[in-house]
Amino acid sequence: MTDQTDVQIENSGNILLVTPLTPAARQWVEENVSIESWQWQGGSVAVEPRCLDNLVAGMKKAGLKVN
Repeated sequence: MTDQTDVQIENSGNILLVTPLTPAARQWVEENVSIESWQWQGGSVAVEPRCLDNLVAGMKKAGLKVN
């Protein structure tokens, strides 16, 4: 069994890019996060830093590995 990261987070200054790397992570984001179309930047979701703690907590509670 591999210890694969499900979600990668990158700090891009005023926003953070949250990239679901696995199908499970993508499904979790689509089902649990209200996302405007403009927030999708390629395969990543742009989020404000103030939203990150709750987002990561929810992902970890769902068993996703966040890096």
